[in-house]
Amino acid sequence: MIRIRPARRGRLVASAAALCLLLTGCAGQAASTPDPAASASAAQAQRSREARAAEASASRAAASSSAEAVRASAAAEKSAAAEASAKASRAAASAAAEEAAAEEAARAQAEADAAAAQAAAAEEAARVAEEERLAQEAVVAEGLDDSPPVSFTIPSIGAGSDLMRLLLRDDGSLAVPPAEPGSPAAWYANSPSPGQRGPAVLLGHVNATDGSAGVFAHLTDLAPGDTIEVEREDGAVAVFAVDRGVTYSKDEFPTDEVYGDTDSPELRLITCDGYNAFTREFEENHIVYATLVDVY
Repeated sequence: MIRIRPARRGRLVASAAALCLLLTGCAGQAASTPDPAASASAAQAQRSREARAAEASASRAAASSSAEAVRASAAAEKSAAAEASAKASRAAASAAAEEAAAEEAARAQAEADAAAAQAAAAEEAARVAEEERLAQEAVVAEGLDDSPPVSFTIPSIGAGSDLMRLLLRDDGSLAVPPAEPGSPAAWYANSPSPGQRGPAVLLGHVNATDGSAGVFAHLTDLAPGDTIEVEREDGAVAVFAVDRGVTYSKDEFPTDEVYGDTDSPELRLITCDGYNAFTREFEENHIVYATLVDVY
């Protein structure tokens, strides 16, 4: 509220006029009317700003949505690629396993075939060996055909030599081989040939005329099971195994046991033993009995 103090008339009129102007100016400012064009322009500008803001927001949303879609697509493709890779790996592993299984099956089959072949070969070898054994047993049991001996060896005592042939003297006594150093043993030619059924007889000296060892020097060292091999003119080798060795007085020589017939092929080795230094003669004979056990 404006208080108006009393004044003089003239001053009052002036003051009133001034007041009127003052009030008129205030009222004019308070009651001014907006310009419709300006308002429309402002509204248009506001709507334009809002539209641009909405468009920018929509653009950002679209960009965000597009980026999300791209990310989702990339993730899906990556997942699909990983799944495809895993499937390929599983397929490769399965193929490798199948290939390994096939190779293992092939190896197993090859081993089975080889084992079967070996078994068949072993069976055939066993059959042949059995046939040979039976044939050998038959030969050993029945004996060989007649064929003169040419040499002998006794591995266990290191003895051996060619074999000469001896017969009976005119007085009916058995001839003896030479006694010179290095003289061979002899086969009594009226006895069966070694390997024939019956007792083949070989004779040899225990020492030579000069006192050196004879071909049968170590005959007394033979033990049961030791072998004696006699090669024959037909190329066969008759193998005998020692049964026993016996020393007899010359006065008690077992003629029938030495020379008598036998049911199987046998061998007799005869030498002198029991040297008497006083008479300078041998008073005994040592005889080795052996039986045919093999032929090759």
